[in-house]
Amino acid sequence: MSADSATLAAPPAVRRPQLTQASAPLTQRVTVIDEFGAASEVHIPAERDLTVYVDKRELVTLMTLGAHPEWLTLGYLLNQRLIASVDEVESVTVDWDVNAVSVKTREGIQRIEERTARRVVTTGCGQGSVFGGLMDEIDAIRLPEGVLRQSQLYAIVNAIRLKESTYKSAGSVHACALFRGTELALFVEDVGRHNAVDTIAGWLSLQDDAVRDSGDMLDKVFYTTGRLTSEMVIKSAQMGVAAVISRSGITQMGLQVAERVGLCAVGRATNKHFLCYANPQRLVLDAVPPPSPQRP
Repeated sequence: MSADSATLAAPPAVRRPQLTQASAPLTQRVTVIDEFGAASEVHIPAERDLTVYVDKRELVTLMTLGAHPEWLTLGYLLNQRLIASVDEVESVTVDWDVNAVSVKTREGIQRIEERTARRVVTTGCGQGSVFGGLMDEIDAIRLPEGVLRQSQLYAIVNAIRLKESTYKSAGSVHACALFRGTELALFVEDVGRHNAVDTIAGWLSLQDDAVRDSGDMLDKVFYTTGRLTSEMVIKSAQMGVAAVISRSGITQMGLQVAERVGLCAVGRATNKHFLCYANPQRLVLDAVPPPSPQRP
């Protein structure tokens, strides 16, 4: 190929899947009786089953709020390592009349029976499961350079505190969020924290390469209201997230995984308090609170 023809060659076409937009109502109004016998109406979160079919093969049934079922499905397939890129998917079609989502791949998933034969029950809300080993291919993860500033951490916690949410109106859900610096890129709630992180992974995979590879996105921070288990840490690392903040704590295996991949894991983050469990070298203490006054 000549230099001129190489210069004029068109870049490979980006193949993104076709998606439906089948979000469902997030809450339902119900009548309750309080301790005084008084009746009132409140909202409770929706919970609906969504059976995933891949190339007409039933794969799994997810229990979900139903806010972004297409992103959830793509993120689930990515985090289960059944696909390497959303470019492998031709379409994702959600039909709430039958509570099902049909995924059509471009060339099929190689060895899908073998790769989905082994299930590991996780610590997910209810009982989650993953296919294969939790630690498979973890050593291949390479996280971007970057630090988490204490002032940034405080801004993120405050942004979540001020966020209008299903939890505030109805309770009983988990929230996850992706930040670029202190800017909220995406906020997702679901009945399980794993669904919420899968939804964010699906959304992120659909962004243009220029967006995913920008400086801001390389320094992205993940926030969750749920505990940092091994699966949550692995899913965060697979998204290229180098710092994770949780309102809850961390498990022993979650800590081991964070240390192994070099992820900064921060838990018990409320107001101005937090605990950095792993890789404190990524944490810049630029907003240390003044010491508490000494009691007489």
